[in-house]
Amino acid sequence: MPLPFDPIEEARRQWTDHGWGAVDAMSAVTSITRAHQIVLGRINDLLHPFGLTFSRYEALVLLTFSREGALPLGKMGSRLMVHPTSVTNTIDRLERAGLVRRVGHPDDRRTVLAEITDDGRAIVKQATDALVEAQFGVGTLPTASLRDLDAALRDLRHDAGDFTGED
Repeated sequence: MPLPFDPIEEARRQWTDHGWGAVDAMSAVTSITRAHQIVLGRINDLLHPFGLTFSRYEALVLLTFSREGALPLGKMGSRLMVHPTSVTNTIDRLERAGLVRRVGHPDDRRTVLAEITDDGRAIVKQATDALVEAQFGVGTLPTASLRDLDAALRDLRHDAGDFTGED
């Protein structure tokens, strides 16, 4: 049930009344955190009919974008920016669903690749169509706002060391 007031604005007022600093930063971080909850919930609701979560969807998309439809699990972890255990669990679930399979690397017997299956390609296409139709759950925001938000968060991610900015 919606509140009759904006709780983040109220936190901002209280924060200010207490004389604590970094009011704008606190408000922005709280808004980002709540927006993350909202958007992830919307995305997972859209992906549920396909038996996917956002993390499984991201893994399938990454494999779809790869030249051969297969990548080493370690490379997937670094590209998805998640712990190796998370990649293993994600691939385990996708493999049980028949959407990926593990195969040996042709040049390195120590390396295991995750390879997307034809069923995986079909599901990722259907799921992507659903996400695009729903504008990834953020369709109520104007395009200019989405671009501004993306640019601001890109700077934050760059400063955090997600990427060097070198192409």
